[in-house]
Amino acid sequence: MRLNRFAFTMLELVFSIVVMGIIGKFGVEFLSQAYKSFIYTNVNHELQSNSATAVEVIASRLQYRIKDSVIARTSPTGTPVAIGSASGSTYTILEWVGVDNEGLRGNSDDNTTTFNKPNWSGIFDLDAGNANALVSPETNTTAVDDLIRKLSENNSSIADAALYFIGSNSDVKSGYGWDGNLTIVNAQQGAMHPITSVSGNENQFTSSTGTNFSGVDIYEYYQLAWSAYALVYESGTNNKGTLKLYWNYQPWKGENFSSATNVKSAVLMENVDTFQFTSIGSILKIQVCVKSDLVEDYSICKEKTIF
Repeated sequence: MRLNRFAFTMLELVFSIVVMGIIGKFGVEFLSQAYKSFIYTNVNHELQSNSATAVEVIASRLQYRIKDSVIARTSPTGTPVAIGSASGSTYTILEWVGVDNEGLRGNSDDNTTTFNKPNWSGIFDLDAGNANALVSPETNTTAVDDLIRKLSENNSSIADAALYFIGSNSDVKSGYGWDGNLTIVNAQQGAMHPITSVSGNENQFTSSTGTNFSGVDIYEYYQLAWSAYALVYESGTNNKGTLKLYWNYQPWKGENFSSATNVKSAVLMENVDTFQFTSIGSILKIQVCVKSDLVEDYSICKEKTIF
């Protein structure tokens, strides 16, 4: 007689348990490694993308800096130090005066694909100027004023602008007003020369300090600026700080990014572990390192060299 069996033998049951245990052990490890790999890949991608964007934004602004104007500080009201003399990790603030590159490019015409000529030409006619007015051929001070108002959200105008004569020399602290001492600047003897427009003459600049250009060395080529910029690293907990960009303030008028009434700011990067900068001559090198909230002790650094 043949018997039909409907259950596992003890040997089969033991064998099945052993096989399931092996599969469970290595399967869980495999899934764990796959999950960790997924997390690391996502974190790496996010940090790479965000840090690269922050560094590119920094570089795009520093590209149009007045190279002699760059300084470093250890605090918002700390002593300004020329970038060439700033060494070590204690400097957390980088400041510079930016050239009005938008005005130099000119405004596009909404009805055509062509571009208008620059709002300011960058050239003075030394033969036509005098102590009260500097003549800049092909410059349109009305257009300069209009663009500055738009870019500053109507918080600045051409009366807040200043000129930098290419080829001139001046002390970086007092010449730009970084130290708050405006004696040299107001006398039109500094690196920055505060100006405004001349009514009825769109190609002329006049002093806005009450002191004319008598006895001042005037150079043929100039750059126009209406704002300084500050990169500021604000430390936080667990070595995770914030990197901010400040603009729309004028040190040649005694303003500081931490106290100016109409200053603008934007957060470039959060969870910043390191913000460092150094210079070789007029070349700047920026390094930004960012940490992850999800993966402990994992950070990515991006560097950029700006000529």
